[in-house]
Amino acid sequence: MHNLCPNKGLSWRTHCLVSCGGPSSSIQSLGSKALGCYHQVKKLEDSGREMEFSMRRCQGGELLHPEDMVEDVLEDNDFLQLVFTGETERYDTSPLATAVQSSYQEPNKYISLDGTSLTTADLVSLGQGLFKIKLTLEAEERVQKARELIDVFIRENKVVYGVNTGFGKFACTLIPKEQLMKLQENLVRSSCAGVGAPLSIERTRMVLALRINTLAKGHSGVSMETLDSMIKAFNASCLSWVPEKGTLGASGDLAPLAHLTLGLMGEGRMWSPQSGWADAKAVLEGHGLRPLVLKPKEGLALINGTQLISSLGAEAVERALAVSRQADVIAALTLEALKGSKKAFHSAIHEVRAHPGQVEVAERLRSLLDSDVFPSQIAESHRSCTRVQDSYTLRCIPQIHGVVNDTIAFVQKLISTELNSATDNPLVFAEAGETMSGGNFHGEYPAKALDYLAIGVHELASISERRIERLVNPALSELPAFLTQDGGLNCGFMVAHCTAAALVSENKTLCHPSSVDSLSTSAATEDHVSMGGWAARKALRVVDHVEQVLAIELLAACQALEFLRPLKTTAPLEKVYELLRSVVSPWDGDRVASPDIEAAHSLIRQQKVWRTVQPYMDEYRRKLKT
Repeated sequence: MHNLCPNKGLSWRTHCLVSCGGPSSSIQSLGSKALGCYHQVKKLEDSGREMEFSMRRCQGGELLHPEDMVEDVLEDNDFLQLVFTGETERYDTSPLATAVQSSYQEPNKYISLDGTSLTTADLVSLGQGLFKIKLTLEAEERVQKARELIDVFIRENKVVYGVNTGFGKFACTLIPKEQLMKLQENLVRSSCAGVGAPLSIERTRMVLALRINTLAKGHSGVSMETLDSMIKAFNASCLSWVPEKGTLGASGDLAPLAHLTLGLMGEGRMWSPQSGWADAKAVLEGHGLRPLVLKPKEGLALINGTQLISSLGAEAVERALAVSRQADVIAALTLEALKGSKKAFHSAIHEVRAHPGQVEVAERLRSLLDSDVFPSQIAESHRSCTRVQDSYTLRCIPQIHGVVNDTIAFVQKLISTELNSATDNPLVFAEAGETMSGGNFHGEYPAKALDYLAIGVHELASISERRIERLVNPALSELPAFLTQDGGLNCGFMVAHCTAAALVSENKTLCHPSSVDSLSTSAATEDHVSMGGWAARKALRVVDHVEQVLAIELLAACQALEFLRPLKTTAPLEKVYELLRSVVSPWDGDRVASPDIEAAHSLIRQQKVWRTVQPYMDEYRRKLKT
């Protein structure tokens, strides 16, 4: 199936949907199929000359090797894009991009949205395409009552901001009744001023789901017809093209939410599992859906709010939670490899400084390290050593990792409140029979929280890099330099450590808070803004770097264990070692390191490190109680 859609007069964008051919197919074979499809279309415009190409994932933009297998590099609901030699290497905006579809499984489970109980975990699951959406009956009733009030105001010619007035500086400009629908369309189109790469499919799903949840509170004045159309689009995975940059996070996330709405109106581009990227109207019609026709106030209601900041924030929180737990496990592995002591994790020490995160991390370390429940041959081998205490990066793991846990808990609570808040303007209070203008759209709450999250979670990478230094430096580890045999001929983990240091340094810049900045816009009507969009995107990038640094530490710690064999560590940590070795072999000599880092990173992203040790930690707690 081919879809041609104009790219605003600049060029013609070619879309081609190609079957993946099964999980054992190679990337090269898919690319060749797509190139043939592309040539068929291009013959309509010019000669079908041969072109060299590379292939990237749509979700994330990773460059893929031709010999990669589909099952190894593609997830459900993913596409690939061809990038032709000579074209700008921008997987997300290349005008000659061709998509190749992976397997897609439509979910058969639902999450009921009521505007009050959505969790960060729920929203991430919705983004992953694991659930469809439906509204509770109570939510439907609230939405209908709020819309009835708006319709009354229109019939009575009552002046209401955003319903029959202009916006921002034009708030005092009255709009004739016959132009009210045009007013809403103009607002959406003029607000579509975003730039940059598009949000991934998962993140676009999250923004749409969260917007639906916010509207379900019944304070926005949209009609059930409009909300139902949005739900149907979500459930069919019809997702608009939403550029990631352009929001100030003040009068809501106007630009990204406008792009989200534009696709639902049947304008611009849209993605679905069946079509790939194509003309929005064609995608909707292909799924039996009609484009939105905005009623009075609905354009403003759909683009005014903090849903971009908050949905990206929810993902950052959930990923931070996952990596913080696994950081404790990886740190325990390193401590074992460096023959550290677990004395600093005694419960008595942490009870007298009873921060919840600190106490929790110390307890986790005790459950993983040498004990009567899980003895360690490595710990036994140095029980009589003369070392009095370890370096801070080992001894202070509970204090440093602990405050990260408490930071994440604080941010999760705040973001969870934001997910279930009415954040547009004006708000409709049906029971009181009035609308009220206020400032709930201002993104200062999530912006400040996500700046805080970035600063907090970065510390996991900072201390991890220092532990890597101790593993690769023979003056600190009593292990071979850079964890390699035949040093000099082999460089081992020398440059992998450099990568970790580079990521930590990058994070230092990314941790500068966005929300300390403000620029006046909209003719000084919006004279203080949150910069929350950048805060959210930065937080996600910091979390990604933290995951990668910890992946390198995981590799280094397991490599260090090779030099301590035949001694074994505790049962749970041996299982982590086995997990890594199932995807990465020991370093017997130098080889390309990047695939190993990516493999370890995938284990962390999929939370496999945590799931591997969780049963053992539960067993430890049970045996302590008995």
